[in-house]
Amino acid sequence: MEERELQQYRSVLEAKQAELVEALRRRDGITIEKAADALDEVRLAADRELMIHTLDRESLRLREIRAALARIEEGTYGICLGCEEPIPKKRLDAVPWAAYCVRCQEAVDAQRAAETAGPIIESLLEEPV
Repeated sequence: MEERELQQYRSVLEAKQAELVEALRRRDGITIEKAADALDEVRLAADRELMIHTLDRESLRLREIRAALARIEEGTYGICLGCEEPIPKKRLDAVPWAAYCVRCQEAVDAQRAAETAGPIIESLLEEPV
């Protein structure tokens, strides 16, 4: 990959990193609030859960971006961590923090889904009906 392209990706990644760092500083939505009405408490709890989920997702994205910036420094940016083939430019343009080509990413996602689904299914089977 040419130095000019790497600089472009670095700039995009650094801008996204700054945006996420700022977003993660705002945690007002996860404070526990009490409401006089039970229905309001349920709504506040749902809003808090949504905010926690959003913070989780943004934290993961920030780690992916930092890892991509580290790969740029190491000289391995744009190489799939799974098959070690070049990640297509089209994919990097769409997802500059991508660590895997589409085929390997699908395999990673399927493996994560299977690992997550296993304990959930087991807990459902253990519960009495």
